[in-house]
Amino acid sequence: MSNVYQANIVKKHASLPARVMQMETPHGMVTTPAFMPVGTRAMLNYLTPADLQQSGSDIILGGNTYHMLCAPGMEIIEAAGGMHTFMGWHQAMLTDSGGFQVLSLSKNSKICTINEEGARFKHPITGKIIHLNSHTSIQAQKIIGADIIMAFDQCTPETGGREAALAALDRTHRWLMLSKEEHEKNPNSVYGHRQALFGIIQGGSFRDLREQSTEFILQQDLDGIAIGGEVIGFDMKKTEEIIDWIRPMLPENKVRYTMGVGLNPQDLLDVVAKGIDIFDCVAPTRNARHGTLYYGEIVEKDGWLAFESRGEQGRILIKKSQYAKDNQPIMPHCDCYTCLHFSRAYLHYLFKQGLIAYFHLASIHNIHVMQSVCKRMRELILR
Repeated sequence: MSNVYQANIVKKHASLPARVMQMETPHGMVTTPAFMPVGTRAMLNYLTPADLQQSGSDIILGGNTYHMLCAPGMEIIEAAGGMHTFMGWHQAMLTDSGGFQVLSLSKNSKICTINEEGARFKHPITGKIIHLNSHTSIQAQKIIGADIIMAFDQCTPETGGREAALAALDRTHRWLMLSKEEHEKNPNSVYGHRQALFGIIQGGSFRDLREQSTEFILQQDLDGIAIGGEVIGFDMKKTEEIIDWIRPMLPENKVRYTMGVGLNPQDLLDVVAKGIDIFDCVAPTRNARHGTLYYGEIVEKDGWLAFESRGEQGRILIKKSQYAKDNQPIMPHCDCYTCLHFSRAYLHYLFKQGLIAYFHLASIHNIHVMQSVCKRMRELILR
């Protein structure tokens, strides 16, 4: 295992901001554009590490800080030798700081309250109070041992208007300074490998706040740059607009990460065309579990790619009775394990019966489609 993190541009697209980068991490090389499947609770729902490798994943988002503090707890992760060993994933891993959970859980003040010091959570089962702040978040991420860790931030809600966006921005910047200070005491995980620290640009849907936040994050000279906030990935038009506002300010040599992008295969194509390198989303596996399977064709168009929709918005709903006798694979030309071996009729039957095999096979397909989109983007840029 190497003990470095570094990122280099391999090649830029001839006419778009899209590029291919190589990130060297202590757990292997990652070539971007790269989609990170999400294993919030130290596992990817219904997928094994072997399934992920077969899909072409070489980096995942593993072990969310908030959830890991709740269960299994840091003592157990540390006793296992870190998250990589604990969950049997030995390639690159990014973890997040718990900032998004602060946003979602603080909507109920009985569960979570936020102040300048950070967030106080009530453990969902034991009722024990958990303090999550810049210090405890970075300490937990050192024990998780991910290759890339995130500064503790306050995710900007879309509902609070400018005042809420400004408050979250100021707090995120203060917490970033404290996160950086904590990280710099020892930039390694407790297992001795170097961890890269990314800062998160906030500012909601306000151009001047996004620019102000970008400037502040860049001044800290961190390893990489994330773009956060509730709007990112949720509203793709706004997401693209925000990237356009701040891209002229971003250094070429640092990895750019849009948090929570990947509801649809087309979303990956859209942000990479704007100059983004990595992204994560729970949607592909969540969609799979609820019977929504990606279906379309990756085609070249005007020097870039599009995920051309077949069916309803690039997906099929496998529960529909029209698939009961349909002996085609989910998606023609897809070479995932599921499409090579099983028919829509079989998946329809499994889904209707609520059988666990369905969740496994459906998740394999949806993650594979996301990784196929990334592979095609890399090939096109390198060509």
